[in-house]
Amino acid sequence: MTPRRGISQTVRRDCLPIQSCCPAERNRATVKLMTLTEPAPTVGTAIGQPGRSTLASVRNAARVLRAFSRAGQELGITELARQLGLSKSTAHRLVTTLAAERLLERGSTPGRYRLGLVLYELGSNVTEHVDLHQAALPVIATLRHETGEMVHVAVLDGLEVVYVERLESHNLLPVFRQVGHRLPAHWTSSGKILLAALPPDELNRRLADWRPVAQTPWTITDKNRLLAELAAVAERGWAQNQEEGHRGIVSVGAPIRGRDGNVMAAVSVVGDSARMRAMMRRATTLVVESASVISRRLGYTTAAG
Repeated sequence: MTPRRGISQTVRRDCLPIQSCCPAERNRATVKLMTLTEPAPTVGTAIGQPGRSTLASVRNAARVLRAFSRAGQELGITELARQLGLSKSTAHRLVTTLAAERLLERGSTPGRYRLGLVLYELGSNVTEHVDLHQAALPVIATLRHETGEMVHVAVLDGLEVVYVERLESHNLLPVFRQVGHRLPAHWTSSGKILLAALPPDELNRRLADWRPVAQTPWTITDKNRLLAELAAVAERGWAQNQEEGHRGIVSVGAPIRGRDGNVMAAVSVVGDSARMRAMMRRATTLVVESASVISRRLGYTTAAG
């Protein structure tokens, strides 16, 4: 039985090997009571993995939130405590904390609570990524088939791109091995697309402390040159990476727009420099068309239609 931090518990101790047991223990008599304290959680244990590293308070908070399973459902402290097998005082502390963080809010009846707006905001972010996956996957599968090269979908995080979708081709590359991989945005065609879509004030703010390192002889390391490149990208609607992040790797990318018209992601085709340059015009046309199709699947419509 795993003891909990700071909580005294009455437990039965397993019998020790016979040579070290007292007669009472060998005869399975009642063992003396022990008060135990749980050691500190191990850093780095995987999220969701049960064991001593799990924080009981966080787990109980999650159980409280899941108790509101029906839309519009409101629950009181007593109901929550009974459903979850918690004391009323514990349930009250959990609900008070969750309400302070706006994950719960007071319901229409005094003493009752419902899910807070923050959860809906978080849920909309998850929905956006789920929608992007569903909208992009069949399109990028076609794009990979037509180009024969690796295809990515990426989003922007600060001055980095994060690859959220990735389809490998039979032409294996020594980079971009998994979804979740990050690269400096200015190294990549996707990153240039996403940086170019930022409002000028926001772009300047992010670049204020920019200290780039030349990864290859073609990496852009001058701020004014980067700004000029991003202005050209915004004007033409697509971007290229000419071995700027990795020698021998070239890519072309285009913007994916959400329902509101804002650029939310970028799609790119990535391949060996010789192959990509031989088909760059065709690859550019295909990636721009694919980005437009994904955008329409996400609900985006042009001003004309």
